[in-house]
Amino acid sequence: MRFFLDTADTEEIAQGLDWGMVDGVTTNPSLIAKQGLPYLGTVKKIAELVGEDRPVSGEVLATDYTTMMEEARRLAGLAPNVVVKVPLGPVGLKAVRTLRQEGTLCNVTLCFSPTQALLAAKAGAAYISPFVGRVDDISSDGMLLIEQIVEIYGNYDFETEILVASVRHPGHVAESAMMGADVATIPLKTLRQLYKHPLTDLGLERFLADWAKTGKSFDD
Repeated sequence: MRFFLDTADTEEIAQGLDWGMVDGVTTNPSLIAKQGLPYLGTVKKIAELVGEDRPVSGEVLATDYTTMMEEARRLAGLAPNVVVKVPLGPVGLKAVRTLRQEGTLCNVTLCFSPTQALLAAKAGAAYISPFVGRVDDISSDGMLLIEQIVEIYGNYDFETEILVASVRHPGHVAESAMMGADVATIPLKTLRQLYKHPLTDLGLERFLADWAKTGKSFDD
């Protein structure tokens, strides 16, 4: 499973890259707005920061086809690793099909049902982004959605990758990995949590304490 950071904060991205655990980045209008940064300039900066071998999903803002295509082409032109994020719906999937014909990779976002994921795959999406946390928020089962999409895609050998989004905690990541999802896009806070376990902390404390009692150094 690959890990993408879901952020517009370049300091967070730099931290994740330093840990060697970041395989790409997803961002969106809400995240960029919170940073108070210019839209296209931020996507371009992130794409340059992570390098050409890591995809960066930048989202269109338009809802009509003509403007959506204009924005998508501008995003794709920022850097070779920019993936165009497009919202699910008839207009969005029409844009995905056209962009696929032009050689542009698309990440279809705001997916909340297996049938939506099926449509995105048929349109030629490179990634589908089911929002598991938001499904959980309405008292449904976000992980069941991932299980259903994994099964459907496996039945038909679709090339679309399952990018689990709206991840709220490490359990979402673990269950997605067990089901065979391709990518989890997560905040840096959640990435930090993946490292944590109280027995790891306790074990390290004991190892160090036991060695300190010997009075010896690393070279002894």
